[in-house]
Amino acid sequence: MTDYYRHPSAIVETEHVGPKTRVWAFAHILPGAAIGEDCNICDHTYIENDVRLGDRVTVKSGVQLWDGITVENDVFIGPNATFDNDPFPRSKQYPETFTRTTLREGCSIGANATILPGVTIGQHAMIGVGCVITEDVPPYAVVEGNPARITGYVDSKDPSSIEMADPVPASQLPKMKIEGVELIELPTHKDLAGSLTFGELGQHLPFAPQRYFTVYDVPSREVRGGHAHRCCHQFLICINGSVAVVVDDGRRRQEIELDRPDLGIHVPPMIWATEYKYSPDAVLLVLASESYDACDYIRNYDDYLKALNE
Repeated sequence: MTDYYRHPSAIVETEHVGPKTRVWAFAHILPGAAIGEDCNICDHTYIENDVRLGDRVTVKSGVQLWDGITVENDVFIGPNATFDNDPFPRSKQYPETFTRTTLREGCSIGANATILPGVTIGQHAMIGVGCVITEDVPPYAVVEGNPARITGYVDSKDPSSIEMADPVPASQLPKMKIEGVELIELPTHKDLAGSLTFGELGQHLPFAPQRYFTVYDVPSREVRGGHAHRCCHQFLICINGSVAVVVDDGRRRQEIELDRPDLGIHVPPMIWATEYKYSPDAVLLVLASESYDACDYIRNYDDYLKALNE
């Protein structure tokens, strides 16, 4: 006797189904698949052998999960979402191994979204209806469109109470809720000859810069950054156009729009920072407290969370 529910018309060939899982009408699960606890496998779904589902996963109607897909806990997969596991499929030709696609904990896939092979959807990311996902999606990102582009970030780890992190115009000088991150308004002098803004060490600049770099000619509203530093401080100023900066301390996120050259944001070490929504004319100036050191970067969000815990 099983400790999960199986509809009479469902075909469940695997013995690896967790308790309290529900498998509804006309679902078909192959022998090698592993299904966790308290999952909801809806009507007309198909799950192949090399598929792993965590606990509390919802798979809505019309979804096929092919070999090579790993779904972690608390993932929602909307109706008719489509997954691919072979970038160059040919009839009767089978690869030795299928490209691995991973849906990380708590992410949600909207109805009719298409996920290309080998993609990782980050923790608690939100994939919009009808998106075509061609690249990895960062944790907590909200993506829309074809091809998908990041349009925002969710503000909470709690899947039951996800809210958008509201972008805040720099002109409002909001209070930063990420400890250590600081908005600094720089002095400005204006006359008939034009405008000038400046910063002095000890008064406006929070550290002595050892290098600088500029980011410009970003071809679209692409995401840049997406990393933390172990030791390096950074000071970001958008000297032309506008760009959104998302700062993340592993528990909360806050988004700030930099749209004037007399305002900078200080990002200290061990803060995850992402820049996106570049305007076509955006020029972002970054001052850094250290010379370039590849070992100072933390580029994987899981590694970042581990480093915070350490």
